[in-house]
Amino acid sequence: MTRVWDVPVHDSTRVRDVTVAVQDTCGHAGFDDGRTAAAVLVATELATNLLKHAGGGRILIDTVDADLTSDVAAGKPALQIVAIDHGPGIPDLAAALGDGFSTTSSLGAGLGTCGRIADDFDLHSAPGRGTIALARIRAGSGRRRYGHARQEHAPVRAGGVNIALAGPQSGDAWACVRFGERVTLLLADGLGHGPAAAEASDAAVRQLRASAHLSPAELLGVLHTALRSTRGAAVAVAQVDLAEGSLAFSGIGNIGARFRSGGDWQHLLSHPGIVGAHRPAHIPCQRLPWSPDCLLVLHSDGLPSRWSLREDVLSAELDPGVTAAVIVRDASSAARPVRDDTTVTVLSPTPPKREP
Repeated sequence: MTRVWDVPVHDSTRVRDVTVAVQDTCGHAGFDDGRTAAAVLVATELATNLLKHAGGGRILIDTVDADLTSDVAAGKPALQIVAIDHGPGIPDLAAALGDGFSTTSSLGAGLGTCGRIADDFDLHSAPGRGTIALARIRAGSGRRRYGHARQEHAPVRAGGVNIALAGPQSGDAWACVRFGERVTLLLADGLGHGPAAAEASDAAVRQLRASAHLSPAELLGVLHTALRSTRGAAVAVAQVDLAEGSLAFSGIGNIGARFRSGGDWQHLLSHPGIVGAHRPAHIPCQRLPWSPDCLLVLHSDGLPSRWSLREDVLSAELDPGVTAAVIVRDASSAARPVRDDTTVTVLSPTPPKREP
């Protein structure tokens, strides 16, 4: 089942909780001792930085689909660690990524260490609003760079964050897979929360991996049969056809979907129903052009519906997982307590390769 960890870090004792969660996740993902140690080091640095520079925050730990350079059969999940804070922000990101930089009396090696060890590493920081740091570590080591380097040869990138109401089992699950010229993003929200909800959403992800060649409407039809033995789920499916330059979207249930193109946002509508229980007779499919300035956001109903995304988060260079984390952070407050599992996923074109 989907195992996610949300660890609040407000004192030094919680750093150990972060490392325990990372070790647990690595064990379930089949990491060897070397890659597990690398993941623990990155998590420790990020958690320690939260205390030193932001007065605390939270660490999200999950395994995600992060490599769309090849077809579904070749893809392997990565351990993802996201540090989120509402602190003062980092005024100079380039300087902060260099060893020796510090705004405290520490050695200042934390972010530089994370960037060297992680297979993917990216940051977003805004003065007065806080910082998001994201690191991904794969079971097998690879070439490591900052930002979007590990996906620079993939035409699209996917990222997301999953927060369980009562972890480590989330009733939400998402996956993004590639089959030839089709890239399909799925978000499932099992009814309720806990193990039974996780069983439904995980069944949807497994079926996606076996049926990545299908269109969104066809996939939802297959999912309806696959989820009959579960309590059912709300499911949204978005598929980019790289050859045609188009996006197809179909959904059943209350998964939110917003599409941005040319600076304008529009809502993509799902059909009422429950996959596995109440399937509509006809599953509509919405088709839109897909171009280098597009962005797609899918989210479960744990996220407040009136979320917004500031223009400084819409950079094509930003990892979509960071964008998803910013959406979650900026939509959250003590006045809006979480009442359900919350997942946000983002699909975006890969920016052109940076010149050395």
